[in-house]
Amino acid sequence: MGKNIIIAGLGHGGIAVAAILAQNGYNVTVYEKQSEGTLGYDWTDIFAPEALKIAGMPMPPQEKYEYKEHMTFFAPTSKRTLTQRVPDDKLEIKMERKDIYAHFINHAVNCGVNIIYDCMVTAPITLGSRVIGIKTDKGDYYADLIIDACGMNSPVRSNLPDSFGIEKQVKREEKITIFRAFYNKASDIEVEAKFRVMLFAGGKKSISWVASENEHTDLLVGRFEEFTIEELNEYADFLRKSCPRLGKEIVRGGQFVEIPVRHPLSVMVADGYAAIGDSAFMTVPLIGSGIANSLKAARMLADTIIADKAEDYNASTLWSYQLNYFRKIATNMAPLECVKYFLLNATPDELDYCFDSGMLNEDNITMTADFGGIFDLFKPDVKDMIVKAKGAIKNPKLLVKILDCGAKLAAATAICAAIPTKWDKKKVMAWAEKYAKPFH
Repeated sequence: MGKNIIIAGLGHGGIAVAAILAQNGYNVTVYEKQSEGTLGYDWTDIFAPEALKIAGMPMPPQEKYEYKEHMTFFAPTSKRTLTQRVPDDKLEIKMERKDIYAHFINHAVNCGVNIIYDCMVTAPITLGSRVIGIKTDKGDYYADLIIDACGMNSPVRSNLPDSFGIEKQVKREEKITIFRAFYNKASDIEVEAKFRVMLFAGGKKSISWVASENEHTDLLVGRFEEFTIEELNEYADFLRKSCPRLGKEIVRGGQFVEIPVRHPLSVMVADGYAAIGDSAFMTVPLIGSGIANSLKAARMLADTIIADKAEDYNASTLWSYQLNYFRKIATNMAPLECVKYFLLNATPDELDYCFDSGMLNEDNITMTADFGGIFDLFKPDVKDMIVKAKGAIKNPKLLVKILDCGAKLAAATAICAAIPTKWDKKKVMAWAEKYAKPFH
């Protein structure tokens, strides 16, 4: 075949894999619906700098980033708090989203990637069982391989033929609606916890944070349902009672966005097709961050493509990309969705009890955007396990929910680990059906 590669969309993983392939002699073109210089929400994001090294990217200029603060988690109604303790060697960097995109894109362009802006991808072009190109509002484009980096609602993935066996849609409980804005600083009162994360505050099934910065206050509210600006303003007024620095004037940001928080795509590849980043649901199910995972996946996908000396780029040769991702990341990451559902099914009182009884401690909430997986949450500490067991036994209703979560978690881990080692469509589809069962 050849070395013509199309990247559909400028997702982080897509940019990274494009750069690696261009460096290795591939003709790579990215088609992006937005205009040049407009990518990135008007707020900051965090990621592990180690992921840049894996993807072959340089560190950004030092003046463009700072290290993220420790988070303090607040129980729904009790006064109990837990502070995240991230080791110095695992500190993440915080950058403006626009600067992250600019850094990634400049690197890709310097590597020889061609980017076509103002070009909306609308669907894949298929021939039999193979993806051979993309449809856009500017015309049809063809290549030897299409890499889908269009995001959670990708028009490429969602319009693939049913016969491909690739999931198309995202269920409501598999995505979180986020509102985020930077507000003016209403008070100079010093606060002990500068980065407050609140679970189910005010009885709402949501996660929210209020981060006190020097010049503003960063508010994020996330729910597994749509909510209006009026509901947001009412909730923000409630938060101001305990966060007096949170002003009422939005300085920047102020958008609603949807983020996938679910297990990775069960089938990421087909003949002439591979999904990456949010198109393949590579975020951490509990916190939504996906930059680090996408950068690591970019290396895996690029290495798989480069290793295909026959340049077939079919499901059989691309399967090692998915296999590698599951072995190194997804098998530890996907079971966290079971924990997500446990939290959603818990009551505020039960979460309070987890805080107050010691069932949840500072080790269990040290979760970063470069999070290693489920076993980072539950370290094999005998004393800690005894405390958790005593707490659970004293709350029978909560114990039932914990045991159900544990059973699903074990099943998800086992199924992820049992991913077929070689592409056989019948076996892969049978495995994919089993893979979906624990996540509900």
